[in-house]
Formats: sequence, structure tokens, C-alpha cells
Amino acid sequence: MAPIPTSPVPPEDSPEAYVGLDADGAEQRARSRGWSVVRSLAPGSIITMEYLSSRINFEVDENENTVIRCWLG
Repeated sequence: MAPIPTSPVPPEDSPEAYVGLDADGAEQRARSRGWSVVRSLAPGSIITMEYLSSRINFEVDENENTVIRCWLG
């Protein structure tokens, strides 16, 4: 039987802290805090729904280039 994969422990971080930041600054902040996968998306983007504990997601307003929503996984 194959071993059960272990997930890395995600950084302790609050998604709400990223809302309102510019997209580039939010990505830099997330990477400096230990997120290995940072995904920026336009509002209404079609995305996969698999949960990755090492991923943080940003919904970015394209006109303002700011994070309007953030969630983990």
C-alpha cells in the first residue's frame, strides 16, 4: 500500500489582512510569510476546487490592482 501523503502545515495567517493591498505587495507578503503557492485571479474566474493547504488565493480587481477577496486552499 502506498504511504499516505502528508500536507505541509500552512502559515498562520489571516486572509482578511490581505484585502485592500495592492496585488504585488500582497503576493510578496504572502511569500515572505511562507505560502508556497500564491494564486491571483480576476473576479469571476473559473478555478479548480482542490484544496491545497500551502495555497493562498487572491481575487484581484483588475482596474485598481488590489485584492478584493482572499481565501486559503
